[in-house]
Amino acid sequence: MLRQFTKHIWVRASLFSVAAVVVVLLAAIVGPYIPYNLSLTLAAGSVDHILIILASSMLAVTTFSLSIMVSAYSAATSNVTPRSTNLLLADPVAQNTLATFVGSFLFSIVGVIGLAAGIFSDKGRIILFFATLGVLFVIVATLLRWIEQLGRFGRVGDTIIRVEKATIPALKQAGVSPRLGAMPEVPVPSGAQSAYAVQTGMVVHIDAGELDELACKHGVTIHVASMPGSLVHPGRPILYIAPSVSTEELKDFRDCVTVGSDREFDQDPRFGIIVLSEIASRALSPAVNDPGTAIEVLNAGLRVFLALADAADEEEPIKLKRVHAPDLDIDDLFRSFFNPIARDAHSVVEVQIRMVTVLAALARRDEALFGKASRHEAHELGKRANASLASESDRQIVNACIGERFLQ
Repeated sequence: MLRQFTKHIWVRASLFSVAAVVVVLLAAIVGPYIPYNLSLTLAAGSVDHILIILASSMLAVTTFSLSIMVSAYSAATSNVTPRSTNLLLADPVAQNTLATFVGSFLFSIVGVIGLAAGIFSDKGRIILFFATLGVLFVIVATLLRWIEQLGRFGRVGDTIIRVEKATIPALKQAGVSPRLGAMPEVPVPSGAQSAYAVQTGMVVHIDAGELDELACKHGVTIHVASMPGSLVHPGRPILYIAPSVSTEELKDFRDCVTVGSDREFDQDPRFGIIVLSEIASRALSPAVNDPGTAIEVLNAGLRVFLALADAADEEEPIKLKRVHAPDLDIDDLFRSFFNPIARDAHSVVEVQIRMVTVLAALARRDEALFGKASRHEAHELGKRANASLASESDRQIVNACIGERFLQ
């Protein structure tokens, strides 16, 4: 909940604004208690002019930055995929930039009001001057970083990297701690109590550790029926509990499952895979016709799946003995990623060849984990190529590539 809360853009802006106002007020309060006399009359006399300039410029810069961010969100929605805009909204550089500008504006306004009201002593004005210099330094550093960010913010390549970085942690967690650290899935005992979702939405988070603690406390076994990324409603169970518990205890178990309106990347590795494939599908549409972006997505997908294989090599022992959950379905992950790209790249030989290369690389990396799924997707790709490619030479190239990679 804390992680989701801090992703909101207004949180950092509010914190920086409060901090800026506190600094101004401290200058007024602490100033009279400074034991020594400072003779920086020039600085003390110029602080009001600096604050006025700062206040007028920060308001304009804040408005300009907001317009840039809105344009970037619109571009990502129309050119990439709407599912990627949440990553842009949570971008720390953009949030820090907006927070710095808004906070600096409030710092200047409060400082100007305080100077006009005469609440600053001579020593307090000097403290305010040095605080203003500090704010100016922060503004310059933020502007330089923001200028560097503007060259790629909201672009297709930058969004692919963001989606990749957001997907890898969830897949690493799935590799190191499969099933959220729970026991493998087993048949649900007959007569087990069902815990249904209170609202309709997507499962975004499951606190498996808390479920295990509650199961130990009440002497029951938990069977997770709906993993993160599942669509649930009041008629679909999210948990099975054996033996049954009271209504109040059932609420405690249900509260361990968070249901939201949209899917999140944190515990849902399949969501990131789907978003990557959507970017490639958009690039392969007749209106865009950009095979290069689809190839970049396949490269990103290769890195994402390799991260899963690396994490699976470091699998941790099972810690939650009273919770059972289903394993990550590798076949489903491959279908979610490769099938839409293969469908939309039915006439693009370059994308099909890169897809075969990626599938072969995954099969060689971990035959037990990826071998079956890779061969199935390669076989399906070959059938699509034979059915859709108009050129005999193109069909031979794709089939030869599949044979070279998988039949040698």
